[in-house]
Amino acid sequence: MARLRDLTADRPHRHQPATTPAQEAAVTDFAATLRILEPYPGLFAYYDGRTPGKRLHSPDRNWLDDGAYSLGVASYAIVSENEALVYDTHISLDHARAVRRHLEGLGVSRIRVVLSHWHADHIAGNAVFADCEIIANRLTAKAMADNAAVLAAKNPPIDPVVMPNALFNERLELDVGKWNVELLQFDIHSADGTVLLLPDIGVLLAGDTLEDTVTYISEPEHTLRHIEELDRLAGLPIRHILPNHGSEDRIGGGGYAPDLIQANRDYLQRLLDNVADPNLDKASLADFIAPELAHGSVIYFAPYERVHRDNIAALRNRK
Repeated sequence: MARLRDLTADRPHRHQPATTPAQEAAVTDFAATLRILEPYPGLFAYYDGRTPGKRLHSPDRNWLDDGAYSLGVASYAIVSENEALVYDTHISLDHARAVRRHLEGLGVSRIRVVLSHWHADHIAGNAVFADCEIIANRLTAKAMADNAAVLAAKNPPIDPVVMPNALFNERLELDVGKWNVELLQFDIHSADGTVLLLPDIGVLLAGDTLEDTVTYISEPEHTLRHIEELDRLAGLPIRHILPNHGSEDRIGGGGYAPDLIQANRDYLQRLLDNVADPNLDKASLADFIAPELAHGSVIYFAPYERVHRDNIAALRNRK
């Protein structure tokens, strides 16, 4: 393991796909359908998935296809002059290589990486950035170390698990050329969440702390804590939100309004309030979140019906 450096001590434009049409036909290139968006000048979203009829890894259920690609997934990069800050390394080594290739094509010579949390679809490309500074909060580093065998056994596997080499606690400020970036720690979705706030433009890179259509409950025993932390997140000076899972058009168009926070919060609270109802499984997700859909804070996407069913089961089986 690399020696860790303690950091606590110290309008929308759409780019062409990262691959050619011939490459898009090659099933061996996981990043063939990657789309590069620029919701703000110098802020890039690397979006993939929501491609009808296409799976990347297997017809059987797996984290890459069902937990990321089918739902739509993005990682991000903030670029200024010759510097870039990458937020998550995407869902495969091919995706990470495409991100790095794009950045180097822009003239970037210094890349730093921030990990939003330890889950596979956010760290799968770490090996491509192994020569860079990889920043994470201490809980993320611990979770990655504790779950290295779990990650290696996943389908597809994350092996080796390339660890962060620079750690922080709770809050860290970085300068990326002209950009001021605040790294803030939140216990939402997973205990080790890190969001990026760009205070100059009021944009939040949310990782999995926020999601459209609904959040995925990965730590059901901490759901009340997640609701409290969503209230804390709502106190930040946010004008636009860019989550890692959501609508390509909404992300490419500048992101979600701050009411995405309330939508995610209300979904969790409503689930908790109704989880004992034996008829809960019979209602569709569309009916369950009808107020949020009517308001426009989230957009209905049918694959989230399965996420909703998984969330119900997770809460009913929580310890």
